Amino acid sequence: MLDTGYWISDAYSYNCFQKLNNNEMKKLLLTFAAGFTGLLSFAQNIDKIINATEVERIEKILSADDMQGRKTFTPGIDKAADFIAGEFAKSKLQFFGSNTDYFQPIIMTKAKPVEITGTLDAEPLTTDNIAANTTASSLDITSLKDYEVVVVKKDDDFSKVVFPVFDLDKNVLVLVDTAHARRFKGMQRFAGNAKFQSAVSQVFILTANLNPSAINLHIKNQLTEQHLKNVVGVIPGTTKKDEYVVFSGHYDHLGIGKPNANQDSIYNGANDDAAGTTAVMMLAEYFSKQKIKPARTIIFVAFTAEEIGGFGSRFFSKQLNPDKVVAMFNIEMIGTTSKWGTNSAYITGYEKSDMGKILQANLTGSKFHFEPDPYPKQKLFYRSDNATLAELGVPAHTISTAKMEEAPNDEPNYHKQSDEIGTLDMNNMAEIIKAIAISSTSIISGKDTPGRVEKMK
Repeated sequence: MLDTGYWISDAYSYNCFQKLNNNEMKKLLLTFAAGFTGLLSFAQNIDKIINATEVERIEKILSADDMQGRKTFTPGIDKAADFIAGEFAKSKLQFFGSNTDYFQPIIMTKAKPVEITGTLDAEPLTTDNIAANTTASSLDITSLKDYEVVVVKKDDDFSKVVFPVFDLDKNVLVLVDTAHARRFKGMQRFAGNAKFQSAVSQVFILTANLNPSAINLHIKNQLTEQHLKNVVGVIPGTTKKDEYVVFSGHYDHLGIGKPNANQDSIYNGANDDAAGTTAVMMLAEYFSKQKIKPARTIIFVAFTAEEIGGFGSRFFSKQLNPDKVVAMFNIEMIGTTSKWGTNSAYITGYEKSDMGKILQANLTGSKFHFEPDPYPKQKLFYRSDNATLAELGVPAHTISTAKMEEAPNDEPNYHKQSDEIGTLDMNNMAEIIKAIAISSTSIISGKDTPGRVEKMK
């Protein structure tokens, strides 16, 4: 912000000012007045566009019962996508790349096993003890040498060993000790989700035999093509149009479950992550209304399928050259106040780049403050839609206020039917969105370029 007093305190400038004739004085005062009016209009402009009333309008629609919890592959998520696209159209965003509308189509493949037969040594292999992460119509494993073997022992951390296997680009056979039977059942459902077409497979076997000598397994699958879509809009840059700044949030949630004693059956996902998606739409409207166009191209994207594996962001990331992505602002769960109270949020992976410091410098004089992620044990930096681009070296960070500690200090409505609009703080959300808008300005204008994140090997 312009400091209107700094030049008066400078002796040289003051002497020059005293020597001005009347005409020059008038010109200077007019120039100053115009600049001061511009500052006032800037403040008024942002409050007119980003405010609690507008936050509530969008949140009410996205988290309404008729969205049916915005679960992937349901009419509810399609309805949400149409609404987001309509808001992008109101903001007069351009389409992304060669798209002819705001939708970025994603084709997924679901493999449903219709036949599983075989043995692990003498142990029968069936639908009860087999899970397959595959898009193949059939699988035949007749030798342990054909697959890399991973063992999950009784005392191993199931999640830390099993779920990274899903991201491997190779054939893997995972032997899971029967002590993890309950977790295995949940993982079976996850493995059965639709996924990108792939030539590799990961097969999981629940067994007490962690050192087998032979395998003979046949799996026959019924394949179904399923469709998803990200919602993407663009404000083209001017002098640095081939450099990109991304604002994102995921618009999918968990859908409909069983009614409980205190809530209905719908997982409305008002905070997770209708809140972040609301921010993306409001930022699109704000930047589209600015008279000075951005130097760098701004991409606004609402991701699908975050809750089932981050497929929307993973697909989107493949459509960009990561070296051209200057920064990514992923916005996740900003509807409740942070551990520091109002006018604050944290940035995941704060220490991995200087992006957080740039944002805070742009808020100098403001009561709002960004903080480093206070929950390092939760590894949040790689648990949201920023992860794929971050792994490729992009300073891609998630901004959040969610309390991700252990109960009773965590988010009480996280992944529950109680995550409804009445639990959110609209005024605080508006302040967070305004802080993101203002703090990102120097990156969008090309003045600041955050340092790169170390690439994952």
